[in-house]
Amino acid sequence: MEQQLIRFKVTGVVQGVGFRYHTQREALGLGIRGWCANSPDESVHGAAVGERDEIAQFTKFLHKGPRHAHVEAVEIEKIEQPSEALLAEVIGQGARQFEIRRWGE
Repeated sequence: MEQQLIRFKVTGVVQGVGFRYHTQREALGLGIRGWCANSPDESVHGAAVGERDEIAQFTKFLHKGPRHAHVEAVEIEKIEQPSEALLAEVIGQGARQFEIRRWGE
């Protein structure tokens, strides 16, 4: 099992179109843990951790988004084999699901 951690930023028409809800749904279906949040610059930011293949599928979803979204760009930072300390810092201590957060949480 090779865990991969990504930090992501999605820009375009991604707020007010259900992007976070559909991102959470996609992540949970793939067994990915993490979070996403609307940011003040009208993008969606987040972090996700899971098996390499599931993260690859999740990344494809981020580039497409739900039906009413219009994704212009996706920035991804990949971290291979993240340490437990880094996971706790980025995802949250003991996080077992994918959650929608408010900016700054």
